[in-house]
Amino acid sequence: MRILWDFDGTLFDTYPAFTKVMKQFVSSEISEEEILRELKVSFHHATEVFQLTEEQITAFRKKDNALSPDDKPPFRGLKTILEKAELNVIMTHKPRAEVIAILKHFDMEHYFADLVAGDDGFPRKPDPASYHHLNDQYHLDLAVGDRLLDILPAKEVGMKTCLFQNDSRGADFYVTNYHDLNERLWPSNYS
Repeated sequence: MRILWDFDGTLFDTYPAFTKVMKQFVSSEISEEEILRELKVSFHHATEVFQLTEEQITAFRKKDNALSPDDKPPFRGLKTILEKAELNVIMTHKPRAEVIAILKHFDMEHYFADLVAGDDGFPRKPDPASYHHLNDQYHLDLAVGDRLLDILPAKEVGMKTCLFQNDSRGADFYVTNYHDLNERLWPSNYS
């Protein structure tokens, strides 16, 4: 299986940290659940909904970048799938240096053959250009993401799609944890 992965909220559990940082920039009446719901659409969407100024967005990014990678751990069971996959690549809006720092911190960079990051010059998802680029090089089978904008370009390219911890309509299948994805991709033989 040759897999394209989203990063935030798919490989790494970054949304709790994002939510806590964003909470510092919104009205005290707005709950963390509301913040998370809007962040799961996209960061840009959340900044519009909560009417963050450019200065607040810059301050958010600075605070987020100052967090330890330990605040953004990989999801449980992920390494098992990465080890079993024939090939793994990442497509993310996150800057390359931050992705590499987190991967190195958790000794996971060796699991990935390639990475397209937010500062690599490709249009943002759901534009399929980065997916075409990666698929042309690696002939990918599956895209895994936590948001619709992660799977829409994959569908356009012709990949199967999996939504992680999201039941929005449109994916080929859905999982809430990586044990379930492992079983889906490599069913156990109990003969």
